[in-house]
Amino acid sequence: MRIFKLTLLFILPILFSCSQETSQKTDEELQTLANELAHKFIITDGHVDLPYRLITKGFRFEKEFLGIPISSKEGDFDYERAKKGGLSAPFMSIYVPSSYQQTGGAKSYADTLITMIQGIVKALPDKFALVNTPTDIENNFRKGIISLPMGMENGAPIEKDLKNIAYFHQKGIRYITLTHALDNDICDSSYDTTQTWQGLSPFGREVVSEMNRVGMMIDISHVSDSTFYQVMRLSKAPCIASHSSCRSFTPSFIRNMSDDMIKLLAKNGGVIHINFGSDFLDQHINLQNKKLQTKLDSILLSKGLKATDSIAKPFIEQFAKDNPSLFSTVEKVADHIDHVVKIAGIDFVGLGSDFDGVGDTLPTGLKDVTGYPNLIFVLLKRGYTEDDIAKICYKNTFRVWNKVIEVAGK
Repeated sequence: MRIFKLTLLFILPILFSCSQETSQKTDEELQTLANELAHKFIITDGHVDLPYRLITKGFRFEKEFLGIPISSKEGDFDYERAKKGGLSAPFMSIYVPSSYQQTGGAKSYADTLITMIQGIVKALPDKFALVNTPTDIENNFRKGIISLPMGMENGAPIEKDLKNIAYFHQKGIRYITLTHALDNDICDSSYDTTQTWQGLSPFGREVVSEMNRVGMMIDISHVSDSTFYQVMRLSKAPCIASHSSCRSFTPSFIRNMSDDMIKLLAKNGGVIHINFGSDFLDQHINLQNKKLQTKLDSILLSKGLKATDSIAKPFIEQFAKDNPSLFSTVEKVADHIDHVVKIAGIDFVGLGSDFDGVGDTLPTGLKDVTGYPNLIFVLLKRGYTEDDIAKICYKNTFRVWNKVIEVAGK
């Protein structure tokens, strides 16, 4: 006990000194420090939808298309902007729309997106690299290369065959979001009201066990509350929410996580990666934008038009000018991080932007991947230490990832 007290007496003055030193810096000095930390630390983002953006644009392995991942005026992510913002390891989302659950072909579609990322890395090896472990990312970071780990959004490509979990793991998938917008063969979705399985299906329980065995992270973003609690009871390894935020700020948006869920995820050793979409961050903005959408739909309906009709475009553009959407702020993202730290601890929060996946809803200060230093700046102003920021940027995620690998090895 005496040694413990002496240790505290030694450490506390150092922590106080570090906090005091940060509080005495000007905003300009803190912004400079934030930019330095964004490039000093690895920044891993739990969810970036570049693959889906590219495939919807008809991406091909030809010169005119290969420049898009390097530099682009569209979307939220490319190499040049990632380097500017300090993004080192964005999880490429292998997103499979729920429609493939009805039409079939989910596995084939996932393979197409995986092949796309593999091809980009092969064509641009001086800029991007595939990875299987946190150590791979650390090695690439030292070389100045951006790592592209992959996570699969929607477990539909498993197609009721447990062998496909190892198949996708071998292809580089390191987490699977169990479902997406609709209930699937694995579990119920937070967006669906059907409650097909009242949580996990019998097959879904096997999926949890097999993902633990293979060493693949289980992602509980998008799942129903019942599914979440059942996964927590069954999983032998910590889990992640790759792109979710705190329901405390959005009580009617159950896609986000409640305080009880966040605490239990932390008790399991997992991490919630905060989603940057304004709908995820602020209930007021969410409701106001829904009212605007309802108003626009009514206008189009009165003209006999659908939003997808080409002749509807001028009406939509004019409506957007007359009724600008509301956006949250980078400070609100920090509020969500604060909340997780308050109720669960600094070791259980990370970043899961959903860049290229939430459309034009990103908050001011985080409109694309150049914005990470802006978030770090806000955290520094609020008294977060450099070690805290390193945990949020990558250490927490790496801890979970390594633990999942460890559990699989037993």
